[in-house]
Amino acid sequence: MASSPSVLLSSPPPTAKDGSRFIDSNYLQKQSHVPANFKWPEEDAASAQEELNAPVVDLEGFFNGDVVATENAAKLIRSSCLRHGFFQVTNHRVDADLIQLAYDHVDDFFNLPIEEKIKVQRRPGSPYGYSGAHMDRFSSNLPWKETFSFAFQDGPEKTVADYFKFTISKDFEQTGLVYQKYSEAMHSLSLSIMELLAIGLGVDRMLYREFFEDAVSIMRTNLYPTCQEPNLSLGTGPHCDPNALTILHQDLVGGLDVFVDNKWHKVRPVLGALVINIGDVFAALSNGIYRSCLHRAAVNSHKERRSLVFFMCPRADKVVKPAEELVRKRVNETTLENFTDWFLSADRSNFKPTHFKTSH
Repeated sequence: MASSPSVLLSSPPPTAKDGSRFIDSNYLQKQSHVPANFKWPEEDAASAQEELNAPVVDLEGFFNGDVVATENAAKLIRSSCLRHGFFQVTNHRVDADLIQLAYDHVDDFFNLPIEEKIKVQRRPGSPYGYSGAHMDRFSSNLPWKETFSFAFQDGPEKTVADYFKFTISKDFEQTGLVYQKYSEAMHSLSLSIMELLAIGLGVDRMLYREFFEDAVSIMRTNLYPTCQEPNLSLGTGPHCDPNALTILHQDLVGGLDVFVDNKWHKVRPVLGALVINIGDVFAALSNGIYRSCLHRAAVNSHKERRSLVFFMCPRADKVVKPAEELVRKRVNETTLENFTDWFLSADRSNFKPTHFKTSH
């Protein structure tokens, strides 16, 4: 394994047997000053002063088959997607106990010694595995976080459970079962959201649900440690999601910001809610009618932040194109550029469930 890029730190980070250096949350939160390679440009790290006007959509009526409630939910979602693509949902039928279990188990993983975590380090070109501050990929504008990502595809094979059992260790078999169930819940909710997005666009209600039934998605857990100079660094830099739909559960610490009207806005955590946002793929499917918006994760000096993120992605062989009835409508001028960048840069053929069983 090649040595990681040089990072200017107040004290040397842990070193592996091969000389590579790694950074995790335990190390970052001990830094009294932000190291040079973790500093972001002032315009990127500027604090958000206003709250985002993102609707909180109650899904109870939709799940109960209430036509009026469903139409109202679709209208609220449409209004937010026309402007910035972010909204929150409540009564989403994802069990609160399951969400808490997912956090408990991710704590178990992130609390492992760094030597154990790097055994499942993300490999070059792969979106799956452990990453500490992305030191293996970048040398500047490093994110103040550590992440762990894995693939999910709905079906009879328990891909997530197998990944934890065979790639990490049998000690994490129960963790794998928890995240298998959590990913299944996210996939199910994603398909329901797809129905509401279709209603709002005026296309066949089942169009996107059927398109994403066999989606190959990414589940990611994030840990953002405290930072003594939070105005100089970011947990995640400004970006648009390249996938179709993102479902985020953020704890009540807060830190998600969205760039709208040339300034950053905070997304207020709502107890029990999930944050949904449109990615570049769905912006392309909507012919640019719905927006994929720039967002980031801020850090703070008083309490670490955790989040669970589900990225719904189309299967690699799917043809992404808008419905015929949307083609005649005006396209946002950045949609094609953003989608083309994603298509050319992303490794979308990486996922094979059998890889999990042969990793160890």
